Amino acid sequence: MKMLTLMTITITSMISAPILGSAQPEKCPVLSELEATSIKDREEIIRALTTLIPKTYGTGLEGFPDLYTRWNIVTAKPFPKTVGNEDEAYFGMAKTFCGKEIAEKSWLVRLDFPKAPGANLAQGQIFLAKSKEKGWFVWFRYH
Repeated sequence: MKMLTLMTITITSMISAPILGSAQPEKCPVLSELEATSIKDREEIIRALTTLIPKTYGTGLEGFPDLYTRWNIVTAKPFPKTVGNEDEAYFGMAKTFCGKEIAEKSWLVRLDFPKAPGANLAQGQIFLAKSKEKGWFVWFRYH
């Protein structure tokens, strides 16, 4: 029974993955509206995630209503700090999507969702920036 449930979840997540995340952001941030940030803002962004993650992911999927209610931060750093390590490919994505200037003012947050039954649902990557007027916001959700 567990194997059948896991197979169903895996197939469902493969089918619904394009619905849950998009291959490109709907809209890029406006450069003049972004605040400069640095690694010193890490604690601030971690606090902001308590509201940003539920807004971005909701709570779960059908059959798994609390899937995204618990999460762990794998990475939280400004994109320029990803150069030379395993997260650098996401910086390349951000530059391709919205340009180098936007990417350099943005952050990568990689998440682990421990209640998720499979790898596809257990990982999350979001691109964030800080608006001068509205604070932190997610401008792209990869997974």
